[in-house]
Amino acid sequence: MLIDLRIRNYALIEQLQLQPSALLNIITGETGAGKSIMLGAIGLLLGNRADSRMLFDTEKKCVIEGQFDISSYQLQDIFEAEDLDYDTQCILRREISPGGKSRAFVNDTPVTLETLRHIGANLMDIHSQHDTLLLGDAVFQLNLLDLYAGLVPTRSQYSSAYRQYRKLDAELRELESRVAQANKELDYHSFLLSELEDARLDNENQEEVEQEVKELEHAEEIKFKLTHALQSLSESEYCAASSMKEASTLLGQIASYSEQAKELKQRLDSCLIELHDIADEIEAAERRTEGDPARIDELQGRLNVLYSLQRKHQVRDVVALLAVRDDLRDKVGSVLNLDKQIGRLRRDADAALATATKQAARLSEARRKSFPKFEKELAALLADLGMPHSRIVVQHQEGPLAASGLDVISILFTANKGAQPQTLSKAASGGEFSRLMLCIKYMLADKTALPTIVFDEIDTGISGEIAVKVGRMMQQMAKKHQLIAISHLPQMAAAGDAHYFVYKEDRADRTVSRIRPLNLDERIQEIAQMISGANPSPHAFQSARELLALRGAEMAG
Repeated sequence: MLIDLRIRNYALIEQLQLQPSALLNIITGETGAGKSIMLGAIGLLLGNRADSRMLFDTEKKCVIEGQFDISSYQLQDIFEAEDLDYDTQCILRREISPGGKSRAFVNDTPVTLETLRHIGANLMDIHSQHDTLLLGDAVFQLNLLDLYAGLVPTRSQYSSAYRQYRKLDAELRELESRVAQANKELDYHSFLLSELEDARLDNENQEEVEQEVKELEHAEEIKFKLTHALQSLSESEYCAASSMKEASTLLGQIASYSEQAKELKQRLDSCLIELHDIADEIEAAERRTEGDPARIDELQGRLNVLYSLQRKHQVRDVVALLAVRDDLRDKVGSVLNLDKQIGRLRRDADAALATATKQAARLSEARRKSFPKFEKELAALLADLGMPHSRIVVQHQEGPLAASGLDVISILFTANKGAQPQTLSKAASGGEFSRLMLCIKYMLADKTALPTIVFDEIDTGISGEIAVKVGRMMQQMAKKHQLIAISHLPQMAAAGDAHYFVYKEDRADRTVSRIRPLNLDERIQEIAQMISGANPSPHAFQSARELLALRGAEMAG
C-alpha cells in the first residue's frame, strides 16, 4: 500500500506530496492541470525511461519517492532474489540529474532500473489507456486468463521445464555445429598431427644438432688448428712449456734470496700444470676430430625436417612445435569424444522436451476448464455495466510448444444481440474496452497480490447509472486493494473514500501544478462543478450531495 508519494522538480510540479487513503482515492481536476503528469512521475518511480527535458527547473535534479507498507504481502523472496534487505516499510526513489543521468534506489540502496521495475511491479499496478490497447494482444490475454484461473504456479513450473528444454536444445545445436565444423577439419588436423608425431620431437635438442653439424663441416680446419696449437704449447723446440720450465728453474735459483721470486715461481708452476692440462685436452680433441660425410647428411636431414615443420606452423623452436602437436592431439581427440557428448545431450534434451510437453498438456487442460467460467462471469459483469447483450468467447487452438505453453487463444467479444463475437480490436469501442478492462481487473482483484492499483480514466465512455455502478465496483475492489483513480465523472468522484483535487497555480514567473485533499464541503463544490460547470446550479449542488449520500449509505450497508 502506498503511504506517501513525493514528487519534486518534475514537469509542472515544483513540489507535490500525496498521502492516499488505504481504500479508494479519487483524483480530479481540469484538463492539463497535472493529473497525467503525476501518473508519469509514478511511472518513473516504477522504472520507466527518464528524460531530463521534463525537469521543472533544469538546474536542479528531479526526485520522485514513494513509501510503501508491504507488511501484508509476501515479498521477502523477491527482495532476497534481488540481494536487497527486506523491511515492512519499503521506499522507492528515482533521481534524474539536469544532465539526464538517472539513479534508482530501494531502501536507500542503489539498484539498476531492471531491479526497480521488478520491485515496483509488485507494489503498484498502473492501468492506463495503454493497458486497454494491450487487452487486444493474445499474450496479454493469456496472462490474464492464467491469473484468473489461478494457474500462475502451474505456468511457472511449466516455464521452468520449458527453459530447461530450450537450454539443452540450444547446447545440442551448438555442439552439433561444432562437430560439423570439426569434421571438416579433422582430416587436415590428423595429417598435421601425423607429421609431428613421425618427427619424434620429445627428446630433440635442436641446438646440439646444429652445433654438431657445424663442427663436422669444419672438421679439417679444426684438426689443423688444434695440431698447431698443441705444437705451440708443448711439442716444438721453442714451445711455451719449455720456455716456462726454463723460467721456473731460473726463479728457483734465486728463491732462497727473494720472497718475491719464490712466490712468482709458485705461480708459474701452477700455470705449467694448467698448460699441461690444456695441451692434453687439445691433443684429445685433435684425435677425436674426424670428418664424417654420412653423419653430416644424417644430421642435416634431421635439421631440414625441423626447419620445414617450424616454417609450416610459423614457430621458431622445438618447444613451440611440441605445443602445436599437443593442441592438435586435443583437437583430434575432442572430435572423437564429441559424438558421445552429442548422444548424452540429445537424450537429456529429449527427456526435457517430454517433461515440458507433459506439463504443457496439463496446463492446457486446466486452462480450457476455466474458459466457460471466465466467459460467464465477465459477461455478467458487463451486463451490470449496461451491456446486457454482451457475449465473451475464448477462442482456443493448439500450437507448437512455446514459452506460454501449447495454447493460442483470442478473447472474442460482441456487445450486440445476435452478432457474432469478433476479436476485441474489431468489436469493441473505446468505452467498451474500458469497461472490459475494469471488469477483468475486478475479477482478478481477489487473485493478485498487487497492493495498489492505479486507474487512469478507466471510466472513459460511460456516464449516468453505469458510472455509479463502476464506482460501486471500484469500492468493492478497494476493500482488498488500495485504489487510486483519475476520473472526470462526478459519480466516480463521489465514490471515493478520499478525494484529491489537482489544479494549476499561475505565479509571476510560471505555472505550477498542485494537489490538495478536499473536505466534505469542497467535495460537494467540486462534484457540483463536474456536473454543471464552473458556476453550478442549486440542482447541481443537490445532485452532488445525493451522490455523496449514496456512497455513505452503500458504505454503511
